[in-house]
Parts: sequence; C-alpha cells; structure tokens
Amino acid sequence: MRTKQRRKYFFTPATALRFLIAGICIYLAVTFICVQMDIVSKRQQLENLTQQVQAQQAENQELQRIVEAGDEAAYMERMAREKLGYVRPDERVYIDMSGK
Repeated sequence: MRTKQRRKYFFTPATALRFLIAGICIYLAVTFICVQMDIVSKRQQLENLTQQVQAQQAENQELQRIVEAGDEAAYMERMAREKLGYVRPDERVYIDMSGK
C-alpha cells in the first residue's frame, strides 16, 4: 500500500501567527521609538519655554523695581537710547569710524 505523502505548505496557521506576532512587535517598536523622539522634542521645547519665562520674570522684576523707585523717566530715556537710537535735540552724536 502506498503511503500518503504530506505536502508541506509554507503558509500554515502557525506560520501566519508567527508573521502576525512579528508584525505586531515591529509596529510596537517603531511606535515606541517615535514616542521617545516626541518626548525628547517636547522636553527641549519645555526647556526653551522655561528659559523664556525666567527671562521675562527677570525683566518684570526689573521693571517693578524701576516703578517702585520712581526712576521711570531715566529708564525710558535709557531704553530710547539703547533700543531705538534716539538722542536729545541739543545733543551731538559722535560715531567712531576707526573700527576699533
């Protein structure tokens, strides 16, 4: 009597399950890496915003000190000179062209 030879199929339910599990593992690994990259990015943004908040608080404290001291006119004059480049009408401005 002839023995039946079993055909070996490549795609069996066990193989399908292995591919499914491997696919899920790869998906989870990629998702984990993406989430970690997002976390690093958000931490950098938080650090930048924290530095901006600290700088703004320092500026606010300086302005509060100026207001409390009653030195507002001198502060406004200094800001006009430094940031806007203004001068008084009777004032002469000398520009150093020597390049030093």
